[in-house]
Amino acid sequence: MNISIQKILQTDLFSFEGKVDLSELASLPNNDIREIGTVSVSGTASSQSKTITCQFQIEGTMILPCARTLVDVAYPFKIEAVELFSIDPYYKEEDESEIHPVDGEILDLDPFIKENVLLEVPFRVYANTEEMEANALSAGKGWTVISEDQQEKRIDPRLEKLQSLLNDDKNENQ
Repeated sequence: MNISIQKILQTDLFSFEGKVDLSELASLPNNDIREIGTVSVSGTASSQSKTITCQFQIEGTMILPCARTLVDVAYPFKIEAVELFSIDPYYKEEDESEIHPVDGEILDLDPFIKENVLLEVPFRVYANTEEMEANALSAGKGWTVISEDQQEKRIDPRLEKLQSLLNDDKNENQ
């Protein structure tokens, strides 16, 4: 989302809104976001001296893995953000400064939108019970999920020979 600095300087409060495609966030390494599409961004920008203040809101939905079952969970988000920019040509960004320098005549908010979305990703999300039951895996390579009734009827394979000996003893006693 690009905004002309001249438009901001000409008005007391410049309003903007638009859509930003963040689908590239899903391909970042070490990232839980499985899918994210277009997000809505709306906000205002104002200037004071040589500093531009942008207050904006980001709304969208990201797909994250469930912490229990790894099924896809839609996680809607609404982020309030404030970013400060310096249009002073002699300003140099310091390491701990919260003010970002602007080069040129265009203010590009895309990197700051992406940063705020990445900071909003929760540590864990959980699918609701219906989704978990519908999408949970019941078998895999070398394992299956069985009910408690099946567990009681099933004999441990290591003890099957002993069970056959017990069955032979019962048949002899009868």
